[in-house]
Amino acid sequence: MPVKIRLQRHGKKGKPYYWIVAADARAKRDGKYLEKLGAYNPNTNPATIDLNIDGAVQWLQNGAQPTDTAKAILSYKGVMLKNHLAGGVRKGALTEEQAEAKFTAWLEEKANKVEAKKEGLSKAEADAKTKAFEAEKAANEARIAAAAPAVEEVVAEDAEASNEEE
Repeated sequence: MPVKIRLQRHGKKGKPYYWIVAADARAKRDGKYLEKLGAYNPNTNPATIDLNIDGAVQWLQNGAQPTDTAKAILSYKGVMLKNHLAGGVRKGALTEEQAEAKFTAWLEEKANKVEAKKEGLSKAEADAKTKAFEAEKAANEARIAAAAPAVEEVVAEDAEASNEEE
């Protein structure tokens, strides 16, 4: 039975939400699966991924083949690296402690990159709000300035008309 690690679509139209599952390759896309490994929400920025890393590594070691999108997600979360390091441990190229140290260092570096992206997005959003507020403020001042001379002219004409009557 060939096993694939793939995405199973959930959510409503236009708002997809995916489960990352290990399933028989012959099963339907949203059909029966062997094990749920995690969830992927592409609607957030950056995308939210919850994944059982050890379970995914176990399936890869047992011969499961990830689809292209699933492979990209697994690589992003470090599953492919952990599988690679586990292969090195099995071959005797490095010890379990060395492999774990490399993996934790990679995870810390990845977490820093993701945090930097989140900060950049929040800063860009704050800048956009500030610029929009300034543009709205300028538009309001221009509108008030355009309306003010018309009011003064009406007041001046009324004053002239009352002066002529006297």
